[in-house]
Amino acid sequence: MPIELGKIVETARSMRASDIHLVRGLPPRFRIDGELKNFGAPLTAADCEYYAKQMAGEDYSAIQKMGELDLAITFPGKIRCRINLFRQQGAVSSAIRILSDKIPELDSLGLPPMVQALPALNRGIVLVTGETGSGKSTTLAAMLNRINHTFDGHIITLEDPIEYIYEPDRCVINQREIGSDTESYATGLRAILREDPDVILIGEMRDLHTIETALTAAETGHLVFATLHTNSAADSIDRIVDVFPEMRQKQIRMQLSTTLMAVLSQQLLPRRNGGRVAACELMMVTPAIRNLIREGKTPQIASSMATSAAEGSVTMDNSILSLYRQHIITAETARSAAHDAEYIRKNVH
Repeated sequence: MPIELGKIVETARSMRASDIHLVRGLPPRFRIDGELKNFGAPLTAADCEYYAKQMAGEDYSAIQKMGELDLAITFPGKIRCRINLFRQQGAVSSAIRILSDKIPELDSLGLPPMVQALPALNRGIVLVTGETGSGKSTTLAAMLNRINHTFDGHIITLEDPIEYIYEPDRCVINQREIGSDTESYATGLRAILREDPDVILIGEMRDLHTIETALTAAETGHLVFATLHTNSAADSIDRIVDVFPEMRQKQIRMQLSTTLMAVLSQQLLPRRNGGRVAACELMMVTPAIRNLIREGKTPQIASSMATSAAEGSVTMDNSILSLYRQHIITAETARSAAHDAEYIRKNVH
């Protein structure tokens, strides 16, 4: 009998792991501070299938048909996990992300100060971007929970899968899961504007229809939070615009220039003394940046951000430098995470 799955998850959490990988032929592997560590004996194909069936339950047949399955479940001890099950080389593998058991306070995350003002916006789009595992979901959950505790309104989320579970306080909250509560982001979003929302969370803006509806929602007076897998504010704008055919790109730039309020880009870096810390770029959309978006001059956005620090903007490289100067990260980490390697090289000794 393989080790009990709940025991693996409990051990991983006690070791501060962010992820667990269950793969045929390898021991369970925990990602701790960004590095993979072995735990226990190698798993057989039967072990991997046993774990996958436990997690998927009656949805296990979806792996047979489609090859993968996304879900989120709560293990004993209130350990909430986001899970991706997938077939590879005739066996089933599992990637398990351990989520925090409670939604952190927004001001505990070490984000740029102006982020505290974003939940108080009453309309527009706020993007949180970064690679997988950079803490986007946690930041968004903290922002929505701030709204939940401070404003009276209706929050609707579209998630794939649902990660953090909110406890309604001053807000009515509806959380809809792609695949079980609605067919897709596109169908869920088409319905969402008929559901009287004040605040909308879109787990990921991944196609033309999703982006189009998000822009429309923001234009009609809603506050929209969404994620993108990009590494900077300028990249995010180009990614959104490039989804559309060329004949529509001018119109999309115009819509984006009026609806976009802020872009927060995150990456998690190893701390000097163990653990990880967020380096964050924040672009507060000023009149000057709105003009650059409208005119398609995204390469100039970084320099405009550097001169709009008074409005709360912070470039990624200045965030990295600040962490280095506070002795939180090493010079090597600062250089490897830089966007402008030359700028960091001049300032890191």
